Amino acid sequence: MSSKSLSHTVVVSDIHLADREPPHPRVPLWKRFKSPDFYIDQSFKNFLEFIEKKTTEPIELILNGDIFDFDSVMSIPQSSHLHLSWLELRRGLNPEEDKSLFKIKTILDAHSIWVNSLKSFIENGNKIVFIIGNHDIELHWPKVQNEIRFRLGIHQNGSLVSFAEWFYISNDDTLIEHGNQYDPYSMCLNPVSPFIKKHHHVTLRIPFGNLAGKYIINAMGLMNPHSENSYIKGSASEYLVFFYEYILKAQPFILWTWFWGSIVTLWVTITEGLHPPLKNPLSMIKRMEDIAEKANASVTEVICLRELHAHPACFNPIQLLKELWLDRALLFSMVVFTSFQIFLLFNTFTEWSIWFFAIPFAILFPAFIFYARSIRSGVEKSQEKALHQVPIAAKIAMVKRVIHGHTHISKHCYLEGIEYLNTGTWAPAFYDVECLKPFGKKCFAWIHPHPSGVERISELFEWGLESCLEKIPTEVIPPIEVLNNENKLIF
Repeated sequence: MSSKSLSHTVVVSDIHLADREPPHPRVPLWKRFKSPDFYIDQSFKNFLEFIEKKTTEPIELILNGDIFDFDSVMSIPQSSHLHLSWLELRRGLNPEEDKSLFKIKTILDAHSIWVNSLKSFIENGNKIVFIIGNHDIELHWPKVQNEIRFRLGIHQNGSLVSFAEWFYISNDDTLIEHGNQYDPYSMCLNPVSPFIKKHHHVTLRIPFGNLAGKYIINAMGLMNPHSENSYIKGSASEYLVFFYEYILKAQPFILWTWFWGSIVTLWVTITEGLHPPLKNPLSMIKRMEDIAEKANASVTEVICLRELHAHPACFNPIQLLKELWLDRALLFSMVVFTSFQIFLLFNTFTEWSIWFFAIPFAILFPAFIFYARSIRSGVEKSQEKALHQVPIAAKIAMVKRVIHGHTHISKHCYLEGIEYLNTGTWAPAFYDVECLKPFGKKCFAWIHPHPSGVERISELFEWGLESCLEKIPTEVIPPIEVLNNENKLIF
């Protein structure tokens, strides 16, 4: 079945299926968002049944990245031939093929309703395409892909279930990308050759943002990795209230957890970034042809779209320090150390009370506050740059429509005449620790034939809790300067 023969395409992204979190003996709210109470499995099953009733034609379902969340899987095999390090036992398995196979089996076992709904969807004559995102980068492993095919009732490679590296072109009119390749913190450094050799093991190179989630957020069970609003507050008073109400009893030494996890994240990001990719120059052309075939593209389009990717953050250690807040930790330590040295200097001449330490500290501390308030995360800036690449990517792929996920923010707009959609997130994201205030809209894009039959049109819908639809309105964004001084095309 050729994708170009399918006139109906449905796109969903960022479901973030993971393992089940067992109840914590002392902290009931610990990773509550991973409880089966918040699984989307039944809702997704209803969704598939709904869209099948809307047309008698076969449907192309695009699962556009971060469908699985390998990084948040904390399950450990009880008895296995796998060698597990001390760090893996506390933060999850490394992205080696057999370990990734264990993780996908664990995820699929926990979400049997979701798996069975997809299996029925395929049996009804429909097609599924997985596009690899940053949280499910371990889909690159052949064993992982084969396990998914097996669970979906596909016992051999075929067109009914396929995997695309980072993009897919549907019916010659729509470019579908997860969007993480425009994010320097979440991009796969080399999606053409994603594997590296580390400590005599072949492994995948995980992006900085995913490593931060694995080594920091995985150890902070009251913080939801799918919604920064659950732990990033607007003021110091809000942080104090959050710490007093939730953190103090559950994790009083959370600052040490953050600091230790940040050091590990920084170290792994930089050291793995220096490893050369595993690639065979003799088979590189064949590799590019395989990527192009799975994406319904030409080799030229693969090469050109690859050139649009962001510059990896792993090559900018100073920015990584800022994103991890380690720069502020270092500066604060310098303020304390300098204040204490000044106190000791004066104390050598005459007897001073220890409280006089507060005087130089009070003088230096405003400089620390000024610096801390001046720092702005580069994450939002990278999301803006991703929008700047949309018209260029559309021109390369010769399409009129681009669909992304990744940001968890649904959107339907026009950028310099190019239709742009973002399908938001289906992840268990909440504003609060109690998981009472949902964050984000469970959206999907539906591309279907125009009544005139001349072309296809697209709509963005929100899937409601009561199996109802709400259409997301479109907007027109003013023209953006695509080829600015920081992003010039050089011929």
